[in-house]
Amino acid sequence: MNYHVKDLKLAKKGRLRIEWAGNNMPVLKQITRNFEKTKPLKGINIGCCLHVTSETANLVLALKAAGGNVALCASNPLSTQDDVAASLVKNYNVSTFAIKAEDNKTYYRHVNSVLDIRPCITMDDGADLVSTVHKKRKNLTRQIYAGTEETTTGVIRLRSLQKRRLLLFPIIAVNDANTKYLFDNRYGTGQSTIDGIIRATNKLLAGSIFVVCGYGWCGRGIAMRAKGAGANVIVTEANPLRALEAVMDGYRVMPLKEAAKLADIIVTSTGDIAVISKQHFKIMKDGAILANAGHFNVEIDIKALASLSKRVRYIRDFNQEFTLKDGKRIYLLGEGRLVNLASAEGHPASVMDMSFSNQALCAEFIAKNKGRLETKVYQVPKQIDDKIALLKLKSMNIKIDRLTSQQKNYLSSWELGT
Repeated sequence: MNYHVKDLKLAKKGRLRIEWAGNNMPVLKQITRNFEKTKPLKGINIGCCLHVTSETANLVLALKAAGGNVALCASNPLSTQDDVAASLVKNYNVSTFAIKAEDNKTYYRHVNSVLDIRPCITMDDGADLVSTVHKKRKNLTRQIYAGTEETTTGVIRLRSLQKRRLLLFPIIAVNDANTKYLFDNRYGTGQSTIDGIIRATNKLLAGSIFVVCGYGWCGRGIAMRAKGAGANVIVTEANPLRALEAVMDGYRVMPLKEAAKLADIIVTSTGDIAVISKQHFKIMKDGAILANAGHFNVEIDIKALASLSKRVRYIRDFNQEFTLKDGKRIYLLGEGRLVNLASAEGHPASVMDMSFSNQALCAEFIAKNKGRLETKVYQVPKQIDDKIALLKLKSMNIKIDRLTSQQKNYLSSWELGT
């Protein structure tokens, strides 16, 4: 078994973390039990490029229970939990290639190590695995059935490939499942982003001016949690409908060039590049804190910030102090990478339960439909989405109503009216 992790001696702690997360993932646990009986992925190589966390470990174990041969690498250089990576290797015999704070060269060496197993199914969080196949290892597409994509940024990249007619194999956009983005993106990102900011700064949010750049589902969640902590929340947006929604939700909305002058904390969650740039750094007040909740570290122009600075140092773990030439200080959290994973533990297991149940069931769907899928980006099948929602409710001991035959007929008819 090939692997590259920080230290196998960390495995004991990692195993306990994996167990704790598993206790809070009842839907995935039930799917795993079913997989143990049916073995839908028997003999299938699965290449995963995901955040290497205790929750991800439980997904990997579900895929193994289904008979899959899994290799895993990190989808972000700062998102790896080294003890979990060690446990996956030592306790569960999973080929894992991930070290927290690995450099870019090591990161892509790990991506290629996963591709070396010649996967039949790919699982991505950000599309780095798929983009590497498309750029440098097209020969692998001959045996790839299809892939899945976990996050908004990755789906955008893959839809771009499809639009340009460059996509080489089918992809299921797990991110777009209702049981993923309505919960993971909103509640998971909302809570874990605030967690990451507080761990890196120990700042009191109550009374602070807290700016959220982007009001997609992640931005909604961050704004909601910051408001709940007592912050005065401002939203910046380029999309008029989302900006209008933010106003109706009770937030101030203004251009970033105005918000940047006021902000104590600014968080980006747009998925776009150079959202916070040189013009904004120049007008920020002393002590402003910057964090990113988007997948890649491109939303804050870090090179421009460095060019304006006379000194850069770490003042706390995952907290860099940039002292500008005029003496003003700006603080960057997690090197501009995903702050919830760089300086905290990422999403709670109970919300990742639904996201990774989608991944597991979509892998089963791909295996069952080998050779029948078109080369395009698919939505998660509705029956999978609905099944996960029902299983989650059941795990919470919540029952709901069912439509009667009369009600179903009414909703599907056109004859009945006033």
